[in-house]
Amino acid sequence: MKKRVYEVLRKHIDHPVVLEKPKDKKFGHYATPIAFSLAKTLRRNPMQIAEELAEKLREEEMFEKVDALKGYVNIKLSHAFLNEYAVWALEHEEDFGKGENGHSILLEFVSANPTGPLHIGHARGAVWGDVLARIGTHVGHRIEREYYVNDAGNQIYLLGLSVYLAGREAVLGLDVTWPQEYYRGEYIVDLAQKAVDALGEEKFMDESYIPEISEWAKERMLELINSNLAEVGIFFDHYVSEKSLYERWDEILTKLADAGAVYEKDGKWWLKSTEHGDEKDRVVVREDGRPTYLAGDIIYHYLKFERGYDHYINIWGADHHGYIARVKAAIAFFGYDPQRLEIILSQMVSLLKGGEPYKMSKRAGNFILMQDIVREIGPDALRFIFLTKKSDTHLEFDVEDLKKKDNSNPIYYINYAHARVFSLFEKAGRSQEEVFNAPLEGLNEDAYDLLFTALILPEVLEDAFESRQLQKVTDYLKYLAGKYHKFYYDNKVLGTPNEDKLLKLSAMVALSLRVGLRMLGITAMKRM
Repeated sequence: MKKRVYEVLRKHIDHPVVLEKPKDKKFGHYATPIAFSLAKTLRRNPMQIAEELAEKLREEEMFEKVDALKGYVNIKLSHAFLNEYAVWALEHEEDFGKGENGHSILLEFVSANPTGPLHIGHARGAVWGDVLARIGTHVGHRIEREYYVNDAGNQIYLLGLSVYLAGREAVLGLDVTWPQEYYRGEYIVDLAQKAVDALGEEKFMDESYIPEISEWAKERMLELINSNLAEVGIFFDHYVSEKSLYERWDEILTKLADAGAVYEKDGKWWLKSTEHGDEKDRVVVREDGRPTYLAGDIIYHYLKFERGYDHYINIWGADHHGYIARVKAAIAFFGYDPQRLEIILSQMVSLLKGGEPYKMSKRAGNFILMQDIVREIGPDALRFIFLTKKSDTHLEFDVEDLKKKDNSNPIYYINYAHARVFSLFEKAGRSQEEVFNAPLEGLNEDAYDLLFTALILPEVLEDAFESRQLQKVTDYLKYLAGKYHKFYYDNKVLGTPNEDKLLKLSAMVALSLRVGLRMLGITAMKRM
């Protein structure tokens, strides 16, 4: 609707238009302060400009009322237009809120080290990235999802060493000396048992086989991670191995040198990241000639930009904040616009159970496993709660609250509103299609207000994506469900002269709840 209003305004004004929602709904559905901008250009009183514009807009059939007030132009949509839009939405559910001609975007998220199962911190970024992709695709962007596999460096060797030693001790009954640093948890013992079965006992008699065990264990961990993600409906288009990137390092280092981006000092090679806003220059090659972790990021992002997307989004854990400036510096040295790379940080999660801290998993060593929470509260509740706050703010929730079947549980509250509509149609003995063309004239203002709220879902989705504030969708769904519950209690539907009209209004509310939940990766319930 907002786009339609904008298009109508642009017919009368050759100037960018800002549309706002009045805080007091008595002023209308939309308002624009365009007269103030035009006043500076035209050197005229904004109140006069607003009145002249309002006069022109009153001729538009889609507007029931247009007022000029203190330089603002307030617009109220006609009941006929709201009804027409509702009919279209009900008949074209799959297209409701869809956009087109967006950007091509490469979205990298999760990228957890393949050294153990996904923990609850990983889950937040996973859900957030998945929903960003779902909404972004729906509003018209071409988004591809990528998992950057951190399979280079010491952590993969350490995984193999841990499995090797666990295999010798727990499976074969041999005495071992554990190093100070190794991976703990029952999953390592389970992995060791499977490794002995798959690779043979002889591979656990000689340390020279640790690299082979490492590679085998890494692949099993990736399978487990993908299984954990699949449980909540998250999948990827591409996987990129960090280990494979280092084959290109000499070539990339030469490019950096040619761009004057690196220098040698103290036997190391340094990136001049301070030239692009970093607090200090960063080492990219150690004294022994080995590239650093940052080198892998540099190669990866160079190759990303070579792939030619319009925009790049990375969702990183909050502990990676310090890497933003150095990676963007490298991008700038390659001659690309670093503003095309957007980093979204995902904060950690604190869990409670019955008001007490949630117990760590023995299986994971010292983490709360994602799969444990999914099995306790279900993937829908997990998805919803992770989207109720901005990704860069701390999130705490109690799993017991998400098991409740009452209004204190937001996912239950929203689903109940959706199921209530289907119950109404069952009691009426009607199908939703039978009432699509029922005229909506003669309803009270509360009904039209509810209809307008249901019809603004496309605006909510676009705003949530563009602002990267996905909690706007969960807030909207709770608000719409609440308005419907109140309307249901205040207005008798079945057996009234307005039954078909109110059933149609209810169907529109259910449609918006259903599509909104679908954008969150949740299937709305028809029965509770």
